[in-house]
Amino acid sequence: MPFIQVKTSAPVSEQSEETIKTLLGQAVTSLPGKTEQWLMVGFEPEYRLWFQGTDEPAAIVEVSVYGGSSPDRYDELTGRICDILAGELDLDPARIYVKYSETPDWGWNGANF
Repeated sequence: MPFIQVKTSAPVSEQSEETIKTLLGQAVTSLPGKTEQWLMVGFEPEYRLWFQGTDEPAAIVEVSVYGGSSPDRYDELTGRICDILAGELDLDPARIYVKYSETPDWGWNGANF
């Protein structure tokens, strides 16, 4: 049940959204037991975002995970997310933050897991 929210100051075309969504679906498998089948992705392009005092293109990516994972798996996913956004949106990985949240409670289809 992962949810990945991408907020970026860069413009994102519909084609890029589709590509990023697909690549994130592949990348989320870095976390054991997580698949694209359960992945929800959200985009906020052209988000007003400042980092290091400038409004040069940047991104904050929030990854919410039911349960949790290990630091090395998060590290792998962070690398893949940065590669995806650098490749598709031409963002400098040094201007991308990735934030992880773990939750023991996750609701779906009228009930909780």
